[in-house]
Amino acid sequence: MLYGKDTPQTREARSMSEEGGFGITAAEKFFGIILVIVGILATYFTFTSSNVLSIYTGFFGFLSIFLLALGIFLIIAKAE
Repeated sequence: MLYGKDTPQTREARSMSEEGGFGITAAEKFFGIILVIVGILATYFTFTSSNVLSIYTGFFGFLSIFLLALGIFLIIAKAE
């Protein structure tokens, strides 16, 4: 071992730090769900008010679909 003795305590601490924890995975999934909801709402309101947005419809449509895709990616991705 590089930094000292390999005791049961150091092995346990090393295995605990490599697990990552459930909280990070849950937070990532929760944030993904929030982004999906915001992306759906933004997409809906962008395309239903396209006559008011006129030339900016494409820009806001892209941003809202990007939020939706990012949220889906966060839900699907596996936290390491």
